[in-house]
Amino acid sequence: MRRIKVAYGDAPAQFGHVYLPACTPEDYQTVPLVVLVHGGYWSTEFSLTIETAIARSLAERDAVVWNIEYRRVGDPGGGWPNTGRDVVAALRALDGPVAAALPDDVRRRVAWGSVSVVGHSAGGMLAVWATAEIGAVTGRAAITTVIAQSAPLDLTVAGGHERGSVRKLMGVSYDVAPQRYREASPACQPVCAAHIIAIHAGDDEMVPVGSSRHYVDTVTARGQSAQLIVVDGERHEAFIHPGSACARRTVRLLGL
Repeated sequence: MRRIKVAYGDAPAQFGHVYLPACTPEDYQTVPLVVLVHGGYWSTEFSLTIETAIARSLAERDAVVWNIEYRRVGDPGGGWPNTGRDVVAALRALDGPVAAALPDDVRRRVAWGSVSVVGHSAGGMLAVWATAEIGAVTGRAAITTVIAQSAPLDLTVAGGHERGSVRKLMGVSYDVAPQRYREASPACQPVCAAHIIAIHAGDDEMVPVGSSRHYVDTVTARGQSAQLIVVDGERHEAFIHPGSACARRTVRLLGL
């Protein structure tokens, strides 16, 4: 399986790995494209490598995978809003460096009009926020599905802004700058054309399932296409293990 490192900016953390599909050109007509946004408290303690096994498993199912890194808390320039801006830039990179990295026969067959974005935990927050920020479209691509896995999707509620990792990301407490939290909160973003799937591990103790339920109730009331799926019997980290029920359910949602 071939993996290509692609930069989408000048900072050391502004890059990603493109995984080419396992199939050969004569085996397919269209190639799915999946963007992965890793979690890990928005901190440099974690990197895109925690999604490597998932990226490889999706490529083995004949998808092009764009597994992105971004500036995190601890990186120069990391924290809000640059962390969010990096994910926006990584999505827009589909138009340029990502497309350019693909062999011609793969690029011609990519389903650019039906891109999926998958984010786990903190990455799910970033995936939903960034997709809404660009209106679910780039020059070349249309994002039709965002899958947020056990993600904190409303930073304005007590279960969101009280977390130490959220305060570190924002660089200031909610009481001091509530508008900053609203601007970063996926639950407060405008309606976009993508369908948002908030999938949550039923036994998650790190981000309670109520977080996703609250998000879906909030945004569907405003007209956003969204749904909640709960996978019973697994915990927060299950999504990064390809053999878990959470990961298998995600694969089915992607149509792979």
